[in-house]
Amino acid sequence: MLTVYNCIVHEHDLRLVALAALICGISSFSAVNLLRHVQQSTSRNRYAWLLIAAAATGFGIWATHFIAMVAFTPGIPNAYNAELSALSLAASVALTAAGMWIATRRGSIDHTLVGGAVLGAGIAVMHYAGMAAFEVQGRIVWNELLVALSLVAGITLAALSLFVVLRRPSTLATIVAAILLTLAICTLHFIAMAAVSIYPDSSIEISKFTIAPLSQAFAAAAASLVILVLSAAALRIDLRFRRHRVEAERMHGLANAAVEGLIVCDGSRIVSANDSIAALSGVAAGTLNTMTLGDLFGESVALSIAAGNGQAQEAELRSQDGKPIPVELIARSIDYCGKPHDVVAVRDIRERKKAEQEILRLAHFDPLTGLANRRSFTGRLEAEIAATGSGGKGGQLALMLLDLDRFKEVNDLFGHAAGDAVLQKVAQCASSVLRQGQMLARLGGDEFAIIAPNLPDPQAAGRIAEAVLSKLRQENQLSPGAELVSASIGIALCPLDANEQAALISHADTALYRAKAEGKDTYRYFEASMGAEARDRRVMEHDLRQAVARGEFRLVYQPQKEISSGKMIGFEALIRWQHPERGNIPPSVFIPVAEDSGAIAQIGEWVLATACEEAARWKNPLTIAVNVSAVQLHNPNFSRKVHEVLLRTGLAPGRLELEVTETALIKDMPRALATLRQVKALGVRVAMDDFGTGYSSLSNLRAFPFDKIKIDGSFIKSVDRNGQVAAIVRAVLGLGRGLGLPVLAEGVETLDELRFLDAEDCEIGQGYYLGRPGPIETFSELTGVPAPAANDRVTPRGSSILMLEPAAALRAN
Repeated sequence: MLTVYNCIVHEHDLRLVALAALICGISSFSAVNLLRHVQQSTSRNRYAWLLIAAAATGFGIWATHFIAMVAFTPGIPNAYNAELSALSLAASVALTAAGMWIATRRGSIDHTLVGGAVLGAGIAVMHYAGMAAFEVQGRIVWNELLVALSLVAGITLAALSLFVVLRRPSTLATIVAAILLTLAICTLHFIAMAAVSIYPDSSIEISKFTIAPLSQAFAAAAASLVILVLSAAALRIDLRFRRHRVEAERMHGLANAAVEGLIVCDGSRIVSANDSIAALSGVAAGTLNTMTLGDLFGESVALSIAAGNGQAQEAELRSQDGKPIPVELIARSIDYCGKPHDVVAVRDIRERKKAEQEILRLAHFDPLTGLANRRSFTGRLEAEIAATGSGGKGGQLALMLLDLDRFKEVNDLFGHAAGDAVLQKVAQCASSVLRQGQMLARLGGDEFAIIAPNLPDPQAAGRIAEAVLSKLRQENQLSPGAELVSASIGIALCPLDANEQAALISHADTALYRAKAEGKDTYRYFEASMGAEARDRRVMEHDLRQAVARGEFRLVYQPQKEISSGKMIGFEALIRWQHPERGNIPPSVFIPVAEDSGAIAQIGEWVLATACEEAARWKNPLTIAVNVSAVQLHNPNFSRKVHEVLLRTGLAPGRLELEVTETALIKDMPRALATLRQVKALGVRVAMDDFGTGYSSLSNLRAFPFDKIKIDGSFIKSVDRNGQVAAIVRAVLGLGRGLGLPVLAEGVETLDELRFLDAEDCEIGQGYYLGRPGPIETFSELTGVPAPAANDRVTPRGSSILMLEPAAALRAN
């Protein structure tokens, strides 16, 4: 080290040494600063930055060497070989470029260190080539140890310099790396100069083609000027880069605040992407910056964006997991870092697509069952009819309309949730038996339709219908609560029955009504004779729904009397329908239609309100008995409606007696029991109607709070002549006495029947022998309400009243 020190202090002009060190420091700072740009640049401009950095560094090394050589004063004539001087400069730039390229090619440590070592080798080659260009009138002797030391020091420090600046880029790293590179250049130079010993020798002549030291000084000054220019350019570029980076970071921060994905691109190359697009695609933002729009959306979309039409367009984003994501792209031009760029807004439209698909599904499919809806059914049926008629398909086209039996009762008794479950189960069962090409649709409510094209014969439609019904029966047996209802199916064939859609649907509907009328849980083919009957039933259903509002119903009253004393105890209210065109329609005709169509609920409420309103006007406190349907009984608001009627009419609750059949009870016994208890809590009496014709009669008597038993009229007819019937009636009367319940015998039509009942201690009777049903005005003496004037009273045909008291009749005979 002392030798190096003595060389610098005693053999050099320290002012020029300081200048060389300054030039070296400036070039080193420029070199490491530009090297960072090389590392961060893309492949397109990486080589331009590499050339600039290598030129600045190579010229810096060369200028440092020759300024220091000008500062060297050997005390004897000397000059410089022009060709070797130029070669040393070229070697310096070339090896510097090679070292920087190796160091920045990959981010691994070995590449960095090897690149730095090559750069150090470039410094050494430049120095010793420059020393070869130094001609002096004397002999030059080298200290091999110091030469080796200079090589190790220069290469090591250069390698460390690149390692520092490239591993963790920062301002401090740039400064430290510049210092290390400066030390590498200066240390190698001055150690190598210390290794030189010059012995004067006048016999050695300096070539006449050499350059004088003064000219070499001018060349070094020119090189220094180049370094200063390149350094200034590098500083300006660095400042602009920093400003652009700040601007880019600010815009990136704003972009990250956006919910939508944002991509800034130069042409198709992505230069910035926010966190939203990174999260959407599953690709890191840093990786996105190395990709193109074509990588994300396909080349056609990238070309469309580059064309700059500015219109929103839909595309598919290629996510990292390979699944395409539907997106909407909107591109706009912006100024980004002082240069025009395109910003592409990427909107995730998966939810919108899902909503569109749902809207499309709702437009063509039933949301509850997933089956085709009426619109899809109509379109498919029209197409199949056209194909059948044009000869495109052979065989028969069958249209089957399927309607659930007593489905309204399921909704009324168990609630709409249970009804929905039944519809879904029916859809599953029916779909499971259909073949490919056959269509099941839900038309609405509990109406379904099956389109079965290209059947070999008409009987094939029946086989399909039977398979559907069998599947439903099987499911019904497996159902824990037996909630499934049966179904009725009507079949019409094209072209056998009709070759037009409306007519085909009408014929299938007609066959459906015939299947329902003939016992349900079956299927029927359309027959021409069915048309009139089906139309009559549909007209009756329509008229029933309007009958209450039009005032076409009226009530007649049938007396109920004590058999032993003949005392009048009350009436049963019976409904009659006076149709404006058909005349008087019997209850046995319209009541089943009302039950099937659901009109029975409205009719039953009208009967209850009208009977209570009439009974409230009677002066004599006779009871009024009203029949209650199963639909009314299982309505959760039934007890409230009864209470409202009593309050509105003012009828005493004890005078109202509701008659309930056993069939209505077994639909849902817990609910029926709860409803009857609520009614009983109001003070209303409850009678079991048609006793003996239902199911589990004895258990029902024990479970339900009845106040009276009504023996069905079928047991009273010929009770005096039929021993078996007489035994049944005696058993029922004994059961009533045992339970403490009065028994009313319906259908008493002869004196002998009356005598038998009196002999068996039956308390109450009702029937034609005791009194025919009639308008309440005909019973004015019994109700205490004055009858209208004779000329105002109209007695319906067949409603003559037998006023003979039972006891008197018994005595008279």
